[in-house]
Amino acid sequence: MKMYLISDNRDTWTGMRLAGVEGVVVHERQELKEALDTVLQDKEIGIVLLTEKFGREFPDLIDEVKLNRRLPLLIEIPDRHGTGRKENFITDYVSEAIGLKL
Repeated sequence: MKMYLISDNRDTWTGMRLAGVEGVVVHERQELKEALDTVLQDKEIGIVLLTEKFGREFPDLIDEVKLNRRLPLLIEIPDRHGTGRKENFITDYVSEAIGLKL
């Protein structure tokens, strides 16, 4: 199974290319939709890395794939500017999920 990157900036794309991960740089909603459609047709791609910006700006496109398909697995990664998540996001997520304060 292969990994594929859909990024909103060239720096992340370049770094992943150096690591051997193919990908594409897109900026607009339609470009993201076309990139996702292309990836979904390739049965060899098992993991799609997306920069966090897409999850914030186009959650409907990302959620549609996550909820309706088993593969590929979509993973949101931070870009060169760091993560957009707050400092204790994992602890808060677990606390909210189980209903206990950790």
